Amino acid sequence: MAGPLSGVRVVDLTRALAGPYATLMLADAGADVLKVERPGSGDDTRGWGPPFAAPPDGGDRVSTYFLSVNRNKRSIELNLKDDDDLGRLRELIAGADVLVENFRPGVMDRLGLGEESLEELNPQLVSLAITGFGQGGPQGHRPGFDQILQGEGGLMSFTGPVEGPPTKLGVPIADILAGMFGAYGVVAALYERERSGRGQRVYSSLLGGMVAIHTFQGTRWLVAGDVPETGGNRHPSIQPYGAFRCADGRVNVAVGSEGLWRRFAPLVDLDPDDARFATNGDRVARVDELEALIEEAFSSDGVEVWLERLNEAGVPAGRIAGLDEVYRSPQVAHLDLIDEVDHPTLGRVQLPGPPLSYSRSDRAHPQPPPLLGEHNGQGWEPTDV
Repeated sequence: MAGPLSGVRVVDLTRALAGPYATLMLADAGADVLKVERPGSGDDTRGWGPPFAAPPDGGDRVSTYFLSVNRNKRSIELNLKDDDDLGRLRELIAGADVLVENFRPGVMDRLGLGEESLEELNPQLVSLAITGFGQGGPQGHRPGFDQILQGEGGLMSFTGPVEGPPTKLGVPIADILAGMFGAYGVVAALYERERSGRGQRVYSSLLGGMVAIHTFQGTRWLVAGDVPETGGNRHPSIQPYGAFRCADGRVNVAVGSEGLWRRFAPLVDLDPDDARFATNGDRVARVDELEALIEEAFSSDGVEVWLERLNEAGVPAGRIAGLDEVYRSPQVAHLDLIDEVDHPTLGRVQLPGPPLSYSRSDRAHPQPPPLLGEHNGQGWEPTDV
């Protein structure tokens, strides 16, 4: 097998990020993903930049944003306002296992591809709909963009400097999570189909993904009535746990148990039984005082010296690496997290690879993100699968 989803056929009507991330996960697992794009312009992200990658021969530039989430897919162009192209799409859906779309609610109905129509066309079809605020309700009609949902989903309210302004994450996490949960829902529905013989509709939303990852921050409010606020690099419930200044940079330290505290405290000239910091609760209550003492000790030496001391003591710690350092990491190489592919115009390029591996299933052979319409005329013929 080339991935555990080998043989699963996916019609991908998505653009931008949330939907393409869902189909990326399915493609990485071996599914045959046919990306349907607008003629002439394609996925919105084909034009998102800078940065762009320039072909050696000086041809059309390629968006690095598009490259990030569209590997292992094929691309065809269909004009969904054209009756013939819409008929072609219906043919593809009739032979597919999965359909993924992230249109605003109501668009699929206007195309004649609402839930009842899809079930009539292909009773075994699993279809995924990704929206910003979910289906129905007082806000279901609203368009969903990542930063809007990071804000309205609460994530920004406790992300940012201590007592500082709310801050978004450095990646479009609302989009990514909606796609990840959507892909998970698709796989769960495919498994259920093995028992029932029927497909079903799966719904994912950016808002739902934001609420799903609140975890302990959510129960701080729901159970304890405590509204989280921005905390910088601090952990609100564990101390010391965060990024601390050294002489030449910062180091992350995670003292997540009382046993680790007893190893860590002597390194910064503290008695682990000091009544001010003897328990985790004491340390959380006196975090300002504790951090000041830790950083005073850390200021005596650089990051590498402190990492060596912390590692020798068995205290979890790490540097704050730039992406250039991450992609040069021998551990990243060991885990095969970078794919090398031959792009049709860019030549040999490296891309972030899938994070999963399997003990029995082979990984799908990495394929470059497609050119717009590169696979026009293709479908589910055996030679294409």
